[in-house]
Amino acid sequence: MAQQYNACCSVLKSRCSTPLTVVLLAILQLLSALPVAHAGLYSASDHVLVLDADNLERTVLNSSNAWLVQFYVSWCGHCIKFSDTWKSIANDIKEWKPALSLAVLDCGEEANKETCSKLGVHGYPSLRFFKAFSKSSSDEISTLESDSVQSLRHRIIDLMEKHEEVWPPACPPLEPISVLEVNNFFTTNNPLYLALIFEGEDSYIGREVTLDMLPYENIAVRRVLKSEQALVAHFEVTSFPSCYLYFKNNSHVRVNIQMEVRSFYTYYLKTLPGVMRGSYKLHVMPDSKPDVTEPWKPFESSKVYMADLESAIHYSLRVEVGLQRVLAGEQLLALKSFVSVLAKYFPGRTPVRRILMTLNTWLKADENDKIPYSDFEDVLNNKIEVPNAVLSDRVNWVACQGSKPQFRGFPCSLWTLFHFLTVQAAAKERPGSTVSDPLEVLRAMRGYIKNFFSCRECAKNFEAMAVESMETVKDHDEAILWLWSRHNRANNRLAGDVSEDPKFPKLQWPPLDLCAECHNEVNGEHAWNMDAVLQFLKEHYSINNLSGDYLERKSELLNRQKQKLAIWKKEEEERARNLAREIKDKEVDEENKQYKDYEVGNEENGQNEENNEPEEEHEVLDKPRSKKNLKASIIKGKMKISEEDIVDLDTFVEQHYKSQALQAAAAAVAMAEVTKKKSLTKRDEKRKPLQLQLEEDEIIDYVGIHERLKKRGVGGKYLVEEESPKKQYWKRVLGKGFSRLDLSLCALLYFVSSVFLLVLFLFFRMRRRCRRVRHVFPVL
Repeated sequence: MAQQYNACCSVLKSRCSTPLTVVLLAILQLLSALPVAHAGLYSASDHVLVLDADNLERTVLNSSNAWLVQFYVSWCGHCIKFSDTWKSIANDIKEWKPALSLAVLDCGEEANKETCSKLGVHGYPSLRFFKAFSKSSSDEISTLESDSVQSLRHRIIDLMEKHEEVWPPACPPLEPISVLEVNNFFTTNNPLYLALIFEGEDSYIGREVTLDMLPYENIAVRRVLKSEQALVAHFEVTSFPSCYLYFKNNSHVRVNIQMEVRSFYTYYLKTLPGVMRGSYKLHVMPDSKPDVTEPWKPFESSKVYMADLESAIHYSLRVEVGLQRVLAGEQLLALKSFVSVLAKYFPGRTPVRRILMTLNTWLKADENDKIPYSDFEDVLNNKIEVPNAVLSDRVNWVACQGSKPQFRGFPCSLWTLFHFLTVQAAAKERPGSTVSDPLEVLRAMRGYIKNFFSCRECAKNFEAMAVESMETVKDHDEAILWLWSRHNRANNRLAGDVSEDPKFPKLQWPPLDLCAECHNEVNGEHAWNMDAVLQFLKEHYSINNLSGDYLERKSELLNRQKQKLAIWKKEEEERARNLAREIKDKEVDEENKQYKDYEVGNEENGQNEENNEPEEEHEVLDKPRSKKNLKASIIKGKMKISEEDIVDLDTFVEQHYKSQALQAAAAAVAMAEVTKKKSLTKRDEKRKPLQLQLEEDEIIDYVGIHERLKKRGVGGKYLVEEESPKKQYWKRVLGKGFSRLDLSLCALLYFVSSVFLLVLFLFFRMRRRCRRVRHVFPVL
């Protein structure tokens, strides 16, 4: 936009000055003042690929070339300063792209929060190196903080050389060449030239030129170390670094250039006859997102906007804190303190206050040392369905909006939020009541910035200020002034910095137009009127000065949350159904496997027993039935037995177990009345068959079973001798639905009632006798 504006202005100014020209220039100036949202700090012309959460893994992982990715947040001042270095290094090594590519990812965008958290990126800017064909993000993670293009370029070369097992296909060899390789080079390769750069071991020129010439054909570049005496003597090298061209006819010539540096070597080699760019064509990578013009929101600088405060809470809890996958230790304590002061002092709308109080209560009630962020997020998103409780899920900067997306925004709103909390804490201090901790809000702010604020350079600066003097604060008024003075100190440090918004310069606040009484002059130097400043801060950050303009309506917030809750419930139900289906399939597979093992094991045991069985038992058994008559049904890993199943079980046993299985079945039937769940004989326990369990409401015809077994010649031999099958049958019928405890209670009640009746009988009998005695008079 700025380039187009400058070009148009130069064209118009070159023409004659006419009214139409003046009007066009004025229109262009107005258009240039409109904020334009680009893809963070980088665009397509910066020779970097702008990644997002959707394309990072499929682009970077398992790639044939290596990747160096910068993770940043657009509002971070240190990231803004580093962006110039990153753009410079991207332009400097743009010819290396067949072997190494550069990319960026803005972790300040909510859509990228989960990806940054998954990769463990918490401080910005952070650089991560991904080897070629790497399968995971943990390969060769390296954080680079240098602001020098040369040192950063050398660091990249060191990372490239860490490829050992799998070398990037497009990357040329970077190790020094040997005498044997030089002698046999043209027998296995077909370039016109072999450029040999002689250098010391600590020099990077040879590797830099090798990568610079990567896209060009008919030439190869290799480095030779000063310690390779044979090649140094053969080429008669006297100075280092120096470059020699080696030809197929074994002749060589030294490259004569003005300065023995990388750029001169590269330019000379590119201009050699026959050297041309190969199939790799340098192209500009497209942006993943088009430019979008954001509408400007007019606002009053004398007001505090609730939209900024709610946006600060949303961004801090969902994006900044959300970068931590697990909250524990100091981070968990900092989060509890931060949420506590929000629930206590934030004068927001009722739905926002309710969700903050719910969060605070939940955090205090949780006694675990670690809390997954997903659990915290569920409460924040009100999945527990507290009535009329919701926090906006999007940013809406008003007084904190910047002329460009990377300016102001979250840092501005966070300062505003804590200024407001310190004033509200002082306003809630009632005369005569117990004095609350004046450092409560400041300590919460310090803990949050130290543990969660993404701009680590900013966090270090604030921590240094806190260590210096924060603990000297004695009351709430001093807390208000301490935060104000440290904010002004930060503004003074960042004034004129690249992170400064040109439309909103970093001034000492409040300015004259907001509070003229706050300013004074002593001995020709500016001085603050502290009483006036304190009074202004209390009035400016009071509830009466809050503006609800540009806020999303409460009804819209609640309706959107209801829609999200419905979607979450539907997804949860779907996950539950899938989980239940997986568990059921797993159980069925296990049952089938157990049944197969059971059948195979019994067949083997049956064959072994059949060889040892006496001939008398074979005469007792009937002819085996077909397997189609088997009706055993499996319910939850156990087999339900009916009368037909017992008959079929006889057939099954007859086929597989012969007399031994018959004895086991008879014993199992006899023991069913006692425990309802019996095992087979010791021999069958070793086989570990499926257990047979009877349904409680199922009545077994023991008389019929007894008769069938008797016909087979095994009659009562294998049945319990204490009671006959008929007695067992009638006991089952009469005792159906009653447990042993029920029967015992009935017996006890019967006994107590009998005793009671006996006592009544004896009482009335004795009384009757007494009455007869009284009516007998003596005879006169």
